Amino acid sequence: MTTVTGSGEGFGSVAWWGLSPALDLQAECPPDVPSPGDPPELDILLLGSVDARHILRTLAQAPRWPLRKLNFFVLENNLEAVARQILLLNLAFEPPEKMGLQEKSETFLELWGNGLVRTQVAEYVRTESQRMRRLLPEPDDLEAQLPQFSLEALKYRERDSLESVFTFWATSEASASFPLSRLWDSRLRSYLGSRYDARLGVSDWDLHMKLHDRGARVINSREFRRWRETSVAFEIRDASAYQLPNRTLASGRLMSHRGERVAVRGYWGDVATGPFVAFGIESEDQSLLQTRNGTPVKCAGEISLHNITSLLQSLMATGEEVPTGVQPEVEASGPASDPTGSRPFRVHFLPLGTASILHHRNRFCSRFHLLYVSCGMVHQLSPELGACVAPGGRLLVELARYLVDLRANQLESFSVRVRELAEAAGFLPQSPEGPPETFARFSRKPQPDPDGPRPLETWTPPSESLSPPPEAPEPAPSEMLSLSSNSDAAGVLTPPPEAPEPAPSEMLSLSSNSDAAGVLTPPPEAPEPAPSDILSLSSNSDAAGVLTPPPEAPEPAPSDILSLSSNSDAAGVLTPPPEAPEPAPSDILSLSSNPDSPEVLTPPPAAFEPALSGILGPTTSPAVAAVLSPPPGGSGPASSGTSPVRRPTTFSTFDPIPDHSESGPRF
Repeated sequence: MTTVTGSGEGFGSVAWWGLSPALDLQAECPPDVPSPGDPPELDILLLGSVDARHILRTLAQAPRWPLRKLNFFVLENNLEAVARQILLLNLAFEPPEKMGLQEKSETFLELWGNGLVRTQVAEYVRTESQRMRRLLPEPDDLEAQLPQFSLEALKYRERDSLESVFTFWATSEASASFPLSRLWDSRLRSYLGSRYDARLGVSDWDLHMKLHDRGARVINSREFRRWRETSVAFEIRDASAYQLPNRTLASGRLMSHRGERVAVRGYWGDVATGPFVAFGIESEDQSLLQTRNGTPVKCAGEISLHNITSLLQSLMATGEEVPTGVQPEVEASGPASDPTGSRPFRVHFLPLGTASILHHRNRFCSRFHLLYVSCGMVHQLSPELGACVAPGGRLLVELARYLVDLRANQLESFSVRVRELAEAAGFLPQSPEGPPETFARFSRKPQPDPDGPRPLETWTPPSESLSPPPEAPEPAPSEMLSLSSNSDAAGVLTPPPEAPEPAPSEMLSLSSNSDAAGVLTPPPEAPEPAPSDILSLSSNSDAAGVLTPPPEAPEPAPSDILSLSSNSDAAGVLTPPPEAPEPAPSDILSLSSNPDSPEVLTPPPAAFEPALSGILGPTTSPAVAAVLSPPPGGSGPASSGTSPVRRPTTFSTFDPIPDHSESGPRF
C-alpha cells in the first residue's frame, strides 16, 4: 500500500508543534486598544497553538511595546497539548538559580521537538509532573505557586484527565509503557506504505522539492533524514545520550479491538514536516541566514538553539525590568513571584471543544482583540466564533505552507477556503505585510452596535402580535377568537386599529374543506349591523376561523348568540358584548348533544353575574364537565409515561484518554 500524496496522513491526528514561525502577537493586534484600567489589557484568543511558541515570543518582545496586561486564552482539542504547554511555559520561567540559561535552552529544545531525550531531561519531566499532580487538586496552592496559569474554566472531568496525564508522565518505567522507537517506526511504515524501503529517498525528495521550494532552505538534509529515521530533531549532545522516550509526545486514541472500542496510547503526531519551522527558519540575526556557494552556513538546529537562547534570555531580562513609578502586581515571595516583573500576563486554559459556544458567555462576546487560528483548527472558524472578536479586531490564520503532503493546487484551494470562512465569519481581508503563503490576515467588520454582536432591529416584535389598538382608550374584552376543535389548528385575533366599539356579531363563513382556514374582514362602512348576525362554524374538525369585528358597529344587542355546530369535534367560545348594561341571565350557550364533544366556555366579564348553572343549563356530555372543571394541579392532563434512561457506554481502559482521531486539518 502506498499513501496517496495530499492525503494529510503525515500530519497525524495530534499536533505537537506548529507549522509556522513564532510571532509577536502584539504586532498583529490593532494599534489602538480601547481598554479601561491601568495598565490597559490586551485579550488574545489562541485556537490550536499547541506549543506556546507565540506566547513566549510575545512576552519576550513585550518591552518594545507600551505597558499592557496580556491575557492569553488557549483553546485546544486535547488535554495532552494543554499539559505540554503548561510544562514548557513553566520551564521557560524557571529561576536562574535553579537552572542556567544553556541547560534551560537545551532542555526546552529536547522536550519540544525530540522523540528521545537524555536522562536528566526525563528526570526533569518526572519531577515537574509529580509537582503538577499535587497542585491540580488544590486550587489555592496552584494559584500561589503558579499565578501565571488559570485553570478555573476547565471542567472537573477535564482536570481529572489532566491529572492522569501528569501521573503518566511521572511514572518511572518509561520504556515499557511508551516504547517510542517502536511506535515511531510503526507510524512511519503506515505513512509510507510500499515506499518504506526507499524512505531515505522519500525524505530527500520531500525536503528539496517541497520544503526548500517553499522557503525553508536552511533545513539540512542530514538533520532532516535523522529526524525521519530516529525522531531526534535536535542532536545537541552525543547521539548515544538520547535513549529515553519523550513522554510528553504520548497521546490516546479510541480504536476497535475485537468488536469493542478501547483506548490505545501511542504516537499519532507529525512524521512528515518536523519541528524545524517554528524556530529554525527565521531569525533576527541575519548572519545566521547567510549562504556560501548557495548553501546556508547554519542549519535549522543551530538557528533554533540560538533563537531559543535569545528568547529565554529576553524573558529573564523582562522579569528583572522594573520601570520607574510602576510596581509589579505580585511581590517577589519565593515560587509565587511574578515571572515577568512589571510585564503582567496570564494564560487562561478554556474547556475543550467550546469554540462554537464561546459566544454564549457574556464575558467573551466582542472581547478579544486578536484571534489566532492554526491550520489544523480552521474548520472551527465560524460566525459564532467571530462574534467573540471586538469590532476592529484582527484575525490571524495559519496556512498550510509547510505541510509536505499538500500539492501547490491544494495549498491554493486551502487559502481560498480560509478566505471564504473568514468572510462568512464577519472579517475583511487585509493586505499582507509578510509572506502571503504563511499567514492570512483579516480584520473584523465595524459593527453598528458595539455593545453587542446582534443588532437592535432583530429584537423588534412583529406587527402581527397581539396588542391593543393604539387609539382605542378602553379595549373591550369581547373580541372573539373562534377556535376549531382540531388540535392542529390555531387562530389569532388582531383587532382593527381604529375600531372604537367593535361588535361581535359579524359573520365569518368558513369553508368545509378540512385543511382550509378562512379569515373575514367585514366592510368598513356597515352602518347598522343586525343583532342577529351569526358566526356559522363548519362541521369539519380541521378548520380554524378567526373573527375580526367591524370597526363602526355602535351598539351590539346583548342577545347575540354563537351557534355551535352539532359535530362532536367542534368547540365554541362565547364572549358577551362589551357594553350590554343589563344582560339577561337567560343567554344560553347551546352545547352539542354529542357525549364525546369537548366544549370550552369563556365566562362573561364583570358586567353580569348570573349563576353558572343558570347559564350552562343541564347537559348530558361528560366531556364538557371535564373541560369546565379542570384539576387543581394544572390545566392539562399529566403524562403517565416515562422516557427510558439511556446509560452511557463505558470502556475498560487504564487511563481516561480522549479520542483525537478527527483532529488535524480538513481540506
